[in-house]
Amino acid sequence: MSLASALNIAQSALGSVSRQTSIVSRNVTNAGDSDYHRREAALVSTAPGLRATEIRRAADELLLRRNLSATSAWSGQSALRDGLERLSLNIHGVDGGASVATALGKLSEALQTFASSPSNRTLATNAVEAGRAAVGALNTGAQAVQTIRAEADAGISTAVGELRGLLEEFGRANDEVVLGAKVGRDVSDALDQRDAALKKIAALVPVSTFTRAGNDAVIMTADGATLFETVPREISFAPTAVFTPGAAGNAVLIDGVPLKGGPNASGQIAGLIELRDGAALGVERQLDEMARLMIAAFRETDQTGSGLPDRAGLFGWSGGPALPPAGTLQPGLAGAIRLNAAFDAGAGGDPLRLRDGGANGAAYNANPAGNASFSALLIRYGDRMEEPVAVDARAGLAGPVSASAYSAAAIGWFEAARARATDGAATTEALMVRTGEALSNATGVNVDHEMSLLLDLEHAYEASARLIKAVDEMLAALLAMVR
Repeated sequence: MSLASALNIAQSALGSVSRQTSIVSRNVTNAGDSDYHRREAALVSTAPGLRATEIRRAADELLLRRNLSATSAWSGQSALRDGLERLSLNIHGVDGGASVATALGKLSEALQTFASSPSNRTLATNAVEAGRAAVGALNTGAQAVQTIRAEADAGISTAVGELRGLLEEFGRANDEVVLGAKVGRDVSDALDQRDAALKKIAALVPVSTFTRAGNDAVIMTADGATLFETVPREISFAPTAVFTPGAAGNAVLIDGVPLKGGPNASGQIAGLIELRDGAALGVERQLDEMARLMIAAFRETDQTGSGLPDRAGLFGWSGGPALPPAGTLQPGLAGAIRLNAAFDAGAGGDPLRLRDGGANGAAYNANPAGNASFSALLIRYGDRMEEPVAVDARAGLAGPVSASAYSAAAIGWFEAARARATDGAATTEALMVRTGEALSNATGVNVDHEMSLLLDLEHAYEASARLIKAVDEMLAALLAMVR
């Protein structure tokens, strides 16, 4: 080997070591960045020596897809779980103390106590106040549902705005990747930015991706709607100003395709849609059915045999004094139900009407003589609360069922939905963490490994420096001989 060849080898080695050292140093600097992928210098043999030809970025597409899927699932289930927990606290209170079922239980107890001493005005007042508490539980529940639905709708609007921004960010990074691939430029940073945006997008909507020629990426939703292809596709959503009872909110349209919710909703937006139009709307309908059953249970009937229609008694509503149609859901009834002023002493009424009837006129008075021991009507109310009747299946519960049993079944239905969301969030979170750790191990920076590489590069640098020194000494000796 000539001295010139030896010198070229040493110089090539020093250049290679310098570039590798720079890459390793950059890896160490970004070790704490979860979106950074480890870089490596690819070396090839030359004549003579070695040189770094390209920078390779660590990647694992399979693990990335699994992590994106797990992230979407966790985000959707956690959004649903959090909303249901807030709704549970607002409707049922701590340990169910504020639930309609609890209020109806207290009303039943107050009726039994009053029936045992029907001449006691204080007990009559207590029973009426228990009815007022049941009305309050329904009104509060209806308002809580509307609040949760409005919050979910606002969350959807915010998430849609974030999604549009992330798609713009993804598009800028994708353009840089495509351009860099054409001119042969290192696009590792742009790929990191593109993957980082994709992870955030997956938290909002479930996605699938594929790359075309030139590393051009396309994003689609799990339902097949195109989110990004060269440019972001149109995403439209109109927030709902006021929710009409029983009506679903506006859809999120991605490239004209509506995004769906469902109990197994994936992605934050789908989770909020399910909260708004699935779980919360189901609770609203059940509250409306409970209000209808309560009005029917405390109805007043014609006592004259003249065939007069039944009328609302202790509980009134906007359509009164007629009763709501039997077995048919009345949207908004839980928010509209009221305590009949005819029974409210504070409003000029008489609590003893609960014992006697007559709020709808003399024809509906079951105790016209005013007998102090009369309790048949109070017992009848209690029996009606336990009497199975037809219910509307649109509320999610089958009948026939009594008012008391329906209120308990509604709690069971809600808690089952909350348990599913809680379990789903826990399971998907564990999967997200595991796939995230696996992806990090495959593509992230291990500082110990990088420091070991630095030691190897230091030794390679020393070897090249010694070779250059030896060549220098030989050239000096050669020149000395010539002189």
